[in-house]
Amino acid sequence: MKNWIRMGMVFMALTGALVLSAQTAPQAETPAPAVAQPTPQAATAAAAVAQPTATADDIIAKHIDAVGGKAVIGQIKSVSMETSMQVMGNDAPGTITILYGVGFKQQTDFNGTAIIQCYNAKGGWQVNPMAGASDPTPMSDDEYKDGKEGMYAGGGLYDYAALGNKVELVSSGDDGYKLKLTTKDGVESTFTIDPKTYLVKSATRKGQMQGQDVDITVNYSDYRKTDIGYLMPYQMDMDFGGQFQLGITVKKIELNQTIDPAIFEMPKPATQPAA
Repeated sequence: MKNWIRMGMVFMALTGALVLSAQTAPQAETPAPAVAQPTPQAATAAAAVAQPTATADDIIAKHIDAVGGKAVIGQIKSVSMETSMQVMGNDAPGTITILYGVGFKQQTDFNGTAIIQCYNAKGGWQVNPMAGASDPTPMSDDEYKDGKEGMYAGGGLYDYAALGNKVELVSSGDDGYKLKLTTKDGVESTFTIDPKTYLVKSATRKGQMQGQDVDITVNYSDYRKTDIGYLMPYQMDMDFGGQFQLGITVKKIELNQTIDPAIFEMPKPATQPAA
């Protein structure tokens, strides 16, 4: 799962009233001098009061609190999920297994064929018979960099600085706060945070579809609390540049189950090549 955020917001409050204290002048032959009225420009400058600036870290902190808080996230050591992928009118069951800091493995069974993507601390590997790769095959460096943050609790935004990542606020508006996350490997993602709930609405990054560069967007919804109070989305809808869509529905989540780290190691091919 991906997580989310970077934003910097500057709010300026303009007050249009200037309060003047009326003083009663003593009677004299010479009238009291008139109080000079400020020009509209001067009044605006004097009335502008800078409000505290909401930084990207402020937004991230509220997001972390919204999904359960640091104390809750710190309890998570592993996640086991059962999923269903909706693609081309078919439901493909699958599993996602995460042992934080150790490995991330996703398996989808499509028409009786197992498709696997796996990341560990040393690299990544995959099995995709539909692409002619029935045996485990190492990922390229770019493929590994694109997905390895799935090994860490809370996603890329949680404790992002400790992971060597950078975050910046791109924009803010009624549609949400947009935060750009840049990993230490240079992978960029833009997260949209709901301004009311501070939950991630969507995440977008560059990718390729049929040889063309496209924006791949994941929309998150149906957030539910786990047994320890950690809020997770149960529905993820993906759009590949408007050319292809698929959905992933979470059927079951179990936290802190015992997971053998060996499942993240690339197995040997089922058939050894002839000498």
